[in-house]
Formats: sequence, C-alpha cells, structure tokens
Amino acid sequence: MQEKKSIVWFTNNLRVVDNASLYNASKDSDKVIGYYNFQSKDFENDKWGFRRTGRFRTKFLLESLENLKKKLLDLNISLIIDFSPNMEGLVKWINKLKVSSIYYQREWTNYEILNEKELKNKLPKDFKFNNEFDQFLFHPIDVKKSIESIDDIFSVFRKKIEKNIKVRECYPEPKKFTNENLLKVKFDIPNINSIGYEVIKVHPNSAFPFLGGSDEGVKRIKYYFWVSKKLSFYKKTRNGLLGSDYSSKLSSWLANGALSAKQIYWEVKSYEKEVLKNSSTYWLIFELLWRDYFKFVSMKYGNKIFHLNGISSAKRDWNRDTKKINDWINGKTKEPFINSNMIELKKTGWMSNRGRQNVASYLTKDLQIDWRIGGAYFESMLIDYDVHSNYGNWMYNAGVGNDPLPDRKFNPKIQSERYDPNKMFQKLWLNTQYEIDL
Repeated sequence: MQEKKSIVWFTNNLRVVDNASLYNASKDSDKVIGYYNFQSKDFENDKWGFRRTGRFRTKFLLESLENLKKKLLDLNISLIIDFSPNMEGLVKWINKLKVSSIYYQREWTNYEILNEKELKNKLPKDFKFNNEFDQFLFHPIDVKKSIESIDDIFSVFRKKIEKNIKVRECYPEPKKFTNENLLKVKFDIPNINSIGYEVIKVHPNSAFPFLGGSDEGVKRIKYYFWVSKKLSFYKKTRNGLLGSDYSSKLSSWLANGALSAKQIYWEVKSYEKEVLKNSSTYWLIFELLWRDYFKFVSMKYGNKIFHLNGISSAKRDWNRDTKKINDWINGKTKEPFINSNMIELKKTGWMSNRGRQNVASYLTKDLQIDWRIGGAYFESMLIDYDVHSNYGNWMYNAGVGNDPLPDRKFNPKIQSERYDPNKMFQKLWLNTQYEIDL
C-alpha cells in the first residue's frame, strides 16, 4: 500500500496546538511536511505607498516562524521556507516530494481565494484539498446552523451567539513522527535584513515589548491570567494607555495564529472556575466575540469592506490632502492626544484600543480623509494587524460600517481629560513638560 504523504500549508495559523490542518494531516497521513511561503506581494508597497507588512510585524512574524519551526521539529516535522512570488513554489514542492494531499486554513477574502484557485489549476484533479475554518472562536458551520444571517448590529449578533452556540474544544497537539519523516534538507528562517529592514531594537517605552511565537503567547497568558491575575481587572484597565499590563496584549499572537481564540477562551473558563468569574473575565471573551464578528462581516460582504463607501454604501465627502495625511502619520496635528498616539505607533508598532478609536475618528471625522488610507497605514504599522478587525474597525469609525450611530465622533480634548488626565502618556511620547492648553 502506497504511503500517504501530506503537506500542511501554514499562513496565519502559526501554532501546533489547536491547529486543525496540522492535527488532521498528522492523523490521516504517514508523512507530513510543513510549508510557509514569503510571498513578495505581502512586502510590496500598496497603492497609497505603504509597505503592506512593515518592520514591526515582520520582526514578530520571523520570531513566530522560528518558534513554529522548533515546535514542528519536536514532532519530527520539517518546515519548508519558500520565497515564491506565486503558487509555483508550493506546486514545485508538492511534485518533488510526491505529496498527495494538502491541508490548510480556509479563507474567504479575495487575495487568498485567488491563491487557492491558482493552486487548484496547477495540480491534478485527483489531488486532495483539505481546508478548515480555524481562526474563529465560534465555528462558522455552527453559526450557520443557528443563525440565518449575520446581523449588521453587533449586539444582536452577540446575543444570538451567546444564547445558541457553544465554543468547540481545542484540537490537541498532533502525534510525534519518527525521524524518517524529516526532510534531509534544512531550511532557515530569513533574517530581517534580507527582507529589507534594519534590525529593530524594542523602544524602551513600548507597551508591547514581547516576542513572537506560540511559546511567548502562552507565557503571556500565564502571566496575565495566573501569575499577576490582572485578568480579574481587565474591564477596569482596558482603556489604559501606559505600560504593558492595562490590557491582555494577546491580539498580536492571535493575528498570526501563534495562539487561537479557542485557546484563550478555554483558559478564561479555567480561570473562572479556579480563581474568579466576573465582568472582566467576561469582557475578554466579549472582545474575542468582536473579533469573530468582523470576520463574519467580511465573509458576508466580501470586498465591500475595502470600498470607499464601506458596507453601508454611505456617501461622504472624503479628501486625500497629502499634508493632512502626513501630519496625522507623523504626529503633527493640532491635537496633542492624537499626536502622542501616532508617535507611539510609529516608534513601536503598537497603539492602545482607546488610541486607535481616537486617531481613526480624527482622521475620518475631523480631517475627512479617505478612511482606507488610515486602514492601509495601520496594516503596514501594526504588529497585531488582522485584515478583518482592521478594516471592520476603520469602517466603523468612519461611519461606513457597523456603527448604528455612524456620525459618532470622538472629541480628543475630552478623551485626553478622561484617559490621560495627568498628561503622562502625552509627555512620554511628545517628550515635553509644558502644560497642554485644553
């Protein structure tokens, strides 16, 4: 009987625990090989002139891949690192290794669908494709069974989900193969210089001084939940601006799949049983639900999430004033609170949730700049960039998305008084001691 050899195509599911593709491939196959491709499109400039994957997220990605490679080697699984501009590289390895099936995370946005179509066109009809939704808290199949359509108001969606659907259990770590499963050729993770960036030193004031990789993500969960027990106060501190512990900071590991939403959910449930169940523990799950919601919204509306008028088709008077855009990017607007948040992003690749809402509102509602420029800049700069959350939130703040109050607008002076009353955050990033006139 011919041995079954499979390849696991990793994208933004860079983990070995709770990885449906890796688990199913290992269960169903005699031999398994991992594959990751640095596709050149991901590092090119977009139409606004921003590099799609900026230096901070690139650093975090490389660290995540180093950790994935190590975790796979512990299972005697090799990770092929490729640099193909399209699907030709993957096809080449499939043919060279005589692979009969591929396992990968199911996607629905245009870029990923085109990659999948290209792959299918280049492989024989009897080649087996196995994909699985693996980036959700609530599985889309379970959601579809219980909910007829995704509502355009989050609270309606949330109540239906919480009432009708349960979170599935995590997939366990897959089996360990024998040494014979390893490829003879070795693959190195590239260094950041080879991708066109200089080595980055973490800024001393960064609220996100963490490394990529599932081991680091698990370490953060352990600290935030079990060591410091800061999860118990999450709802009270989540609007903070200073330091590493005002929020969980788990979004970056979630974004590239070094951690799964289900892993975090079940860890919260364990915490609620063993330590405390309160509004803060619920609120972390609430935020995971928001993350799911934006994924379902993008599934419902497709490429409309990238259109100027958004999913609401609301027509607004937008402009693309270069000076205003550059002043916003460089923290040179007339609002110190906006400036400090933008400088933090530029120097660290991180910004608080409170900051993100304010700078997005300011760009779109005060300056009336095309919101997609803000979305593209965040895509380039944020360590925790997630296509669905990023563009979902930008539409929301621009008044062309899921906000039931589309004209909602943040006043940065009032926000500064409320969330940075002593100007500590602004002084940190503006490097000034003068009294800011409100």
